[in-house]
Amino acid sequence: MMSSENPTHFSASCSRPARSVLCVGAAVLDTLFRVHSLPTGQGKILPYDMLQVAEGMASSAAFAIARLGGNASLWGAVGDDATGERIIADLSNSGIDTSGMAHVAGARSAVSTILVDDQGERLIVPFYDAGLHEMVKPVTKQDVSAFDAVLVDVRWPKLALRTLLAAREAGRPGVLDGDVAGDGVIEMLAPSASHIVFSQPAAERLTGAAEPPKAVGLLKRKFEHAFISVTSGEDGSFWFDERAGEIFHLAAPKVRAVDTLAAGDIFHGAFALAVAEGMPIAETMRLSSMAAALKCQVFGGRIGAPTRAEVYDGLRGWDAAVARTIDR
Repeated sequence: MMSSENPTHFSASCSRPARSVLCVGAAVLDTLFRVHSLPTGQGKILPYDMLQVAEGMASSAAFAIARLGGNASLWGAVGDDATGERIIADLSNSGIDTSGMAHVAGARSAVSTILVDDQGERLIVPFYDAGLHEMVKPVTKQDVSAFDAVLVDVRWPKLALRTLLAAREAGRPGVLDGDVAGDGVIEMLAPSASHIVFSQPAAERLTGAAEPPKAVGLLKRKFEHAFISVTSGEDGSFWFDERAGEIFHLAAPKVRAVDTLAAGDIFHGAFALAVAEGMPIAETMRLSSMAAALKCQVFGGRIGAPTRAEVYDGLRGWDAAVARTIDR
């Protein structure tokens, strides 16, 4: 058994200069409806709350980084429409550097409609214009050298690949958000990433293993060069520890989930920032897990991303939690 570091040790990172993380991928205008229960068939369902917010995997991760005290930049794409203008304005006003965003003539910006029920579960109907991600700019070593780490999702694979390759050349960590993607996307991106954090559904799809520990082992054998983790919601997170040569499990903090939308993205943003700061892996996983758990207590997708102080307060109350080795 390996214990995670005491949460009070995290405070040392607050004295460091803010680290910069480049996030690459989705930028979407989400319309969220809060309902008592998700629909099971045709008909009309009446929500009792709603809001609109610009988010998406990379965008929400960038917001988490900004909330945790890092400098977040976002490379994504919007159309030449009012929706795109709103996405850019919303993300910029949230503390994210959007100067690297692409405006694609003739394309429609990404949108989605999301139902969130009283248990915090959701139903998502997304729309991505096929022309939104057709053009890919060159990415050089110099382009990413100003950042301490990069984080890419699977929504713009060609740009993600160029960014990971440039990060590797520049000697920067390249974190891949290994969510469910089109055929061959993970296999294309993973060889260039230094850290891969898979969702449980994506890990199962790639390996055929429903049990996260087994999936971690199989994924580590497939992508030996990278740090491998699988997140599994309320069942916590699993990862292969290079130093110990074993698979570890960290139980998720116990919270009353109001909205799980963007929880995985918040985890990835916190993870990428912690990697940029050089945190030991046990601290990194605890920080990321707590950030994601606290987000789940707030309706509104990425809006629930906590501050660093809020995460540390949560960690002090979670001091008994330890990461444990498990049988594969």
